[in-house]
Amino acid sequence: MTIATSVNALNVNDHRIAILVNDQLITSYDIIQRMKMRAILNEADITPENSNRLANIAADELIKEKLKNEKLIEYGISIDGDEYIQHEDNFYNNISLSKILLTELFEKNNINYNEFKNYLIGEMSWQKLISGMYYRLTSASKIEIQEIMLKNPELTSDIAEGIVIQKQLDLKSSKMIRDMFNEATIEYK
Repeated sequence: MTIATSVNALNVNDHRIAILVNDQLITSYDIIQRMKMRAILNEADITPENSNRLANIAADELIKEKLKNEKLIEYGISIDGDEYIQHEDNFYNNISLSKILLTELFEKNNINYNEFKNYLIGEMSWQKLISGMYYRLTSASKIEIQEIMLKNPELTSDIAEGIVIQKQLDLKSSKMIRDMFNEATIEYK
């Protein structure tokens, strides 16, 4: 397995405004930081051939985060320290990197670990909001559960039901983000 150990070719120290999202700033520095973070997490290299595509993905992700944060503030969603630690532990259990190695890679590539921490907190907060808003409105039919279990015979019915419900929550989340995106004032500089 190859890990993108160096994405230092992209070192931008200026903080020019790249995008305004409902009067919130996203700078060129933010976009480069996110590109490098995503490259390391996805074990990919940033090349001249893919850098524009990766920059667009990073910019889109940052726009969505700004919009999500507006909703999180509106609903007063926050994460306490214990919730964060549990989520961070789950994150590291699901990837091939340890926290120590990831921290070293971030440091080597001039990536602020706090940006990553804020990203995790944002994602966790968003899931908390979506679950709070829609969980009671979701359900899994026996047919949906059986379909999941046929594709993955090692799953229990409870896990299959959780997968079906999570898919429904993800659809609700995508629709909410799409609606917020369509209603937002977004200016590219």
